[in-house]
Amino acid sequence: MTAESASAGELHVEAREDGPVARRLEVRVPAARVAAAFARAYREIGKTARVRGFRPGRTPVSVLRRLYGAAVAEDVERALVAETLPAALEQSSIVPVSDPSVDADHPEESAPFVYRARIEVKPSFALGDVKGLPAKRISAAVGEEDVERELEALRQRHAPLIEEPEATPTANGHLVTLDYTGRIGGQMFEGGSARDLTVELGSGRLPPGFEEQLAGARAGEERTVRVRFPDDFANPALAGQEAEFAVRVVSVRRRELPALDDEFAKDLGDFESLAQVRARIRESLERAREQRARSELRRTLLDALIERVPFEVPSGLVHERLHRRLHSARHELEERSLRRDLLERQLAHWEEEWRPAIEREVREEWLLQEVAREQGFAVDDPDVERHLAKLAEEQGSDAARLLKAYRQAGALEAVRERLLEDKAVEFLLAEAKVEDAAGP
Repeated sequence: MTAESASAGELHVEAREDGPVARRLEVRVPAARVAAAFARAYREIGKTARVRGFRPGRTPVSVLRRLYGAAVAEDVERALVAETLPAALEQSSIVPVSDPSVDADHPEESAPFVYRARIEVKPSFALGDVKGLPAKRISAAVGEEDVERELEALRQRHAPLIEEPEATPTANGHLVTLDYTGRIGGQMFEGGSARDLTVELGSGRLPPGFEEQLAGARAGEERTVRVRFPDDFANPALAGQEAEFAVRVVSVRRRELPALDDEFAKDLGDFESLAQVRARIRESLERAREQRARSELRRTLLDALIERVPFEVPSGLVHERLHRRLHSARHELEERSLRRDLLERQLAHWEEEWRPAIEREVREEWLLQEVAREQGFAVDDPDVERHLAKLAEEQGSDAARLLKAYRQAGALEAVRERLLEDKAVEFLLAEAKVEDAAGP
């Protein structure tokens, strides 16, 4: 542990290390400044306080102290911390990476005010030699079978649905519309009933065993279906439970697959021939696979860099980023009117899933920032404008309008940081040992 003590102006500040990613400050605010803060607080209260026997603005401080002393002390504590902590951090040359946590003594009018703050900071680390990092480049090649598979999926999606004759028994591939009511132990349960639900038999959309028990049913037929929910079912209240469903088959339909010819291509829109559709599919697949290959190359490169340069990530910083994203996610789920129990379960799942991803995100940012700093990389305004112009062209939007939108949203600095990280990645890749690997 090391300590530094300094006094600048009115404040006395003592800073101590608290591990590689934290510092502790003790800040002493002199009695005169504390007294002035109390006086200001009582003046503000006195302007509006209504006390029997006194006109507004004329209540003696001694009376206000008796009536409002506890609340004023809390206000003064918050005000003094807010006023003095930035100066204490600057005086100690500490740059926080998350919101400081503060523990304060109860302030008194005639005494100095002392508080302590724990501040998370960026750890110190040395990159060392970053040449020769291993990385993998997966193939982005697209084969004929890939194109044909996508074409068949397109054909399936655009196939018209034909009502089967009334006596047609259901089979895998049929689209069956159902009404059903489910019970567990004779009692209906939430989410166990539906009307006009359409499922494709054999798709596995319904609980295991449900669809199989509808095989051979006809439109208008009623059946009793019994299933056992899996032990790992998404809804814990139903996991492992045995349920009985009263099911009515409303209708049975099939897809009528169109012929794969030029007429099918024209029906899709801006195409004159099936060859053009195949060319567009290939182009789309190649673009997606190239993007995936670049992402995998970057990921494996940074895997190696993270392993080579370990350091601790402040937990408070991870917590703050995580809960900002969970807050946004909650808002989006609430707008979709998701059931409360499902919403909370999904957020809990995301909280567990996203935490390690955010910690990695911080590691990548700091490592790439350090690479950029060591190499003297910079991103200027024209770099940002060229990037946004390219983005606007890809989106088919106006470059000037996009630049204005980013500026108004305060997002230009984030673009600058991303471009700087990209420069660092390109530098590392130029020095890396890249191994070609088969695609997924």
